Amino acid sequence: MTTGAPLRVVVTDGRGRPRPAAGLDRWLAAAAPAAARGEVVVALVSDAKMRALNRRFRGVAHATDVLSFPAGWTPRQPAPGRRLLGDVVIAAGVADRQARRAGHPVGVELRRLALHGLLHLLGYDHTRDDGRMERLERRLRRQGGLPEGAW
Repeated sequence: MTTGAPLRVVVTDGRGRPRPAAGLDRWLAAAAPAAARGEVVVALVSDAKMRALNRRFRGVAHATDVLSFPAGWTPRQPAPGRRLLGDVVIAAGVADRQARRAGHPVGVELRRLALHGLLHLLGYDHTRDDGRMERLERRLRRQGGLPEGAW
C-alpha cells in the first residue's frame, strides 16, 4: 500500500455519490500539510443528518458545522494503493449560515471547514494543544489563498 502518495480528496453527498463543490477537492489537496497523504472523503450532508451524527457520536443534540471520523471509524475502503485517512462531514446548511454571517462565499466556508476537519484526521486537537492546530490552520489558510476574514 502506498502511503507517500499525495492527498486524494473525494467530495460526496454523504451517501457516496459525487457532489460538485467548486474545486473543494483540488483546493484541500493543495492546501493540506505535507503529512496529509492518502485518501479523505468530504461528505456534505443536511443539517438533520449532522444533528443525528452529532447526537450519536458526541451526545450533542444539535447540528455542528464539521465532524471528523478517522479511518478506523468507517467500513469504507480506500482506492487501491491508498491509505485511508478518514471522513470529514460538513453540515451544508450550517456552513451556508456561517458564510453569510462572516460575509464570505459558502465555498470559502466549505474550504475552511474541510481543512479544519482534515487537521483533526491528522491528529491535531485544538482543545488540548496550546494553539498549535490553530496556528497551523491559519498558516495553511493564508497559503491556500483564503481571505483574512475567513477565520
